[in-house]
Amino acid sequence: MPVTEQMNLYSIYLQHPIICTDSRNCPSGSLFFALKGENFNANAFALPALEKGCAYAVVDQAEYALDDRFILVNNVLESLQQLALYHRKLLGTKIIGITGTNGKTTTKELIAAVLKEKYNILYTQGNLNNHIGVPLTLLQLTSEHQIAVIEMGANHPGEIQFLCNIACPDYGIITNVGKAHLEGFGSLEGVMKTKAELYTYISASGQLIFINSGNALLLSMATKSGINQPDRILGYSLNDQDDAADYFAGITNCSPFLSIKWNKKGTDTHEIKTHLIGSYNAENVLAAITIGNYFGVTTDQIKNGLENYIPQNNRSQLTVTEHNKLVVDTYNANPTSMLAAILNFGQMNVEQKTLILGDMLELGDQSAEEHQIIVNLLQQNGLKNVLLVGKAFKKTQNSYSNFENVDDLINFMHKNPLTNNYILIKGSRGIKLEKVIPLL
Repeated sequence: MPVTEQMNLYSIYLQHPIICTDSRNCPSGSLFFALKGENFNANAFALPALEKGCAYAVVDQAEYALDDRFILVNNVLESLQQLALYHRKLLGTKIIGITGTNGKTTTKELIAAVLKEKYNILYTQGNLNNHIGVPLTLLQLTSEHQIAVIEMGANHPGEIQFLCNIACPDYGIITNVGKAHLEGFGSLEGVMKTKAELYTYISASGQLIFINSGNALLLSMATKSGINQPDRILGYSLNDQDDAADYFAGITNCSPFLSIKWNKKGTDTHEIKTHLIGSYNAENVLAAITIGNYFGVTTDQIKNGLENYIPQNNRSQLTVTEHNKLVVDTYNANPTSMLAAILNFGQMNVEQKTLILGDMLELGDQSAEEHQIIVNLLQQNGLKNVLLVGKAFKKTQNSYSNFENVDDLINFMHKNPLTNNYILIKGSRGIKLEKVIPLL
């Protein structure tokens, strides 16, 4: 987008800072961007968007630019991205970029919960963490925001670098790396290379990274990315003997809610009782503590922010029904997160346990092997009450109850209701395991 075109669009955006991309939801005075999808051309919805309340519509096909309410550009998506970059640079807000295979959304929420105790912050809502979601989030920035926490997702090589070039993060955190989206990345090495693009950006243009120094893969990625100076790394660890860490934590309780004790090197210990399920969330909590303390949030404010945070959106969420207690984690699943969830659930000291597990999607050629590994883990840990949902699990060698899809499971549940159980519900979003929750 030429500079003059960018400035003209930016001046219109400043007058109409509410961005709209869905013609079904057009706030009065908003700015409509006609984004194209695989099965639709939003240019065709530009006029209806104006009729419903939008002030202007950005289009990239001349036949849809009917009058001066239409802004014709070469590419609507690129214009949205460049507008967000221009706005981000002009404001100069401190930005923390976050990515990772597992826990990035929960960690983002925890960081936000802590920073909100002291600052006016903006943070990614829901899963707006891709090439559209990141610019949409950045365009919500105002001069009143002091810090922004921007989540970055990826399922193909180069995506984190692309998002960094839009968000321009000053700080970075990678929660972890594991086997996810292998269909797009090809291998764990592909995942690591792509996630490390955040470190590479910080190395060249940012200030420092926050890192789980107990994670050898992350340390290796940081070194290869050129970040090896002590003043550019702030480490945290669940191992109190970790010399590379500045912040430490240990789990004090996890049945069912996670409690930890933490301290900064050489200082007093503090206790935090969360509403999170799963010992694997300890490092996510410690990451939020580390970042909060770095930005001057007091220990009391950190405690208040974390203890008042209630997980939502079916992420490690405890749901108590009339008949059962459910650990709901149906937002996503991959081999790393599935392994952690099963091991944690297996350690819970409760009598009646049942696991409802759905397929892990986007694993490509490694899908059969990874699903069999999970089944073997279940058997090795003596977990007997298991219901498996999906075509991949159904192809594994197992002695459990198998269902082609969630509707088949629902039919089974109608005839065989569960009561007085602790139930783990875990699977990829595409399996839609949340549909079974009303029956439990």
